[in-house]
Amino acid sequence: MAKNKVKFYLKNAYYAPATIGDGGEITYETPVRIPGAVSISTSPEGDQVTLRADGIDYYVGNSNNGYSGDVEFALIPDQFRQDCLGETLEEEDKVLTEKADAEIKPFAFLFEIAADAKNVRHCLYMCYATRPSIEAENPDSKEAKTETLTIKAVPRETDMLVKAKTGDETTETVYNGWYTAVYVPGGETA
Repeated sequence: MAKNKVKFYLKNAYYAPATIGDGGEITYETPVRIPGAVSISTSPEGDQVTLRADGIDYYVGNSNNGYSGDVEFALIPDQFRQDCLGETLEEEDKVLTEKADAEIKPFAFLFEIAADAKNVRHCLYMCYATRPSIEAENPDSKEAKTETLTIKAVPRETDMLVKAKTGDETTETVYNGWYTAVYVPGGETA
């Protein structure tokens, strides 16, 4: 099997709303596609910990607090706004409203990065998103504007899972089912 040498672009973005039960158990709804994925840029959160003893760096470790960064789309779907940002669709008038006391909701974020041999699929397990900015202008030519979500992916409390990604030897069953249910280590989906 050929191994990837380079990566190219973001594609196939999905979100799966998460529910945290009273005992801390986490379940995910079926992943929902977000069309028009443009870019992703996240940075690891956490610090390097060093203990100096006996005149050397006796212990070196890292704290893993997840990732934070931006995900850019052609347009954020209204359903995502309802499922994850707490916006409400007024049924009678079909108007989407945002309230100051709306609670954001956790979700798994699944996406794919195109590569030269086989695309790599990723899952960030416990994400929260901020509201996107509202932008528009009157340029001389017709230019598409995008919308950006700032996301924070944190460790799950129950098992400290942060992220998963496929590799060269990922089974076809797992690879092909990546967007049908959220993959959880041990061959299970949630």
